[in-house]
Amino acid sequence: MIKLFVGLGNPGPEYEDTRHNAGFWWIDAVARSLGATLVTERGYQGKVARVNVKGQSTWLLEPQTFMNLSGRSVAALARFYKIAPEEILVVHDELDLAPGQAKLKKGGGHAGHNGLRDIHAQLGSSDYWRLRLGIGHPGDKSQVVGWVLKKPPADEMTAIEEAIARSVKAFSLLAEGDIPRATVQIHTSKPPREKPPRREPQSLAEMPANASSRKAASSGSDE
Repeated sequence: MIKLFVGLGNPGPEYEDTRHNAGFWWIDAVARSLGATLVTERGYQGKVARVNVKGQSTWLLEPQTFMNLSGRSVAALARFYKIAPEEILVVHDELDLAPGQAKLKKGGGHAGHNGLRDIHAQLGSSDYWRLRLGIGHPGDKSQVVGWVLKKPPADEMTAIEEAIARSVKAFSLLAEGDIPRATVQIHTSKPPREKPPRREPQSLAEMPANASSRKAASSGSDE
């Protein structure tokens, strides 16, 4: 069961709409869906909401420490409520996935993500769950910092919002520990729209000119 859901981002209005705040967007969406309100808790250095899922207390957390110190907030709450790493899900932006994609995984490295790096260090473990929200890659490693701290264009933002809306629907499944069903919900994107079947010509007049000529020639040889 997931008892602590963490969304990563940077506090402050200047960062609110930047790609690096995708984790905050996800937690905000969950809070709206549950009618919950995130409240600043200094002891946990973050915005926190406590919700109930089938009798189980579940926590939503947005660290307010800035990205590279996120682990301080996560570890403080996890230690107080005795929440193990495998009961934590961290939602974060992912350069290696395209906007609109979302992937669930457990454990692994931090891949240079400063928020995950600090969580690793503060928890003393990498054995927690991650929900990776695709933001795309600028194509050049030297441009990554500027990329994550900029607002995505409208089409990319729409795709990210769709991935968030789809994955938020798996919240209860994650909280209940039904990871297989949650994974299907999160990983299954909207299927591509099928092209309508090609309509065959219904009369001689509707046929292409060369087809009409061939049919007429054929008719003449039979006579």
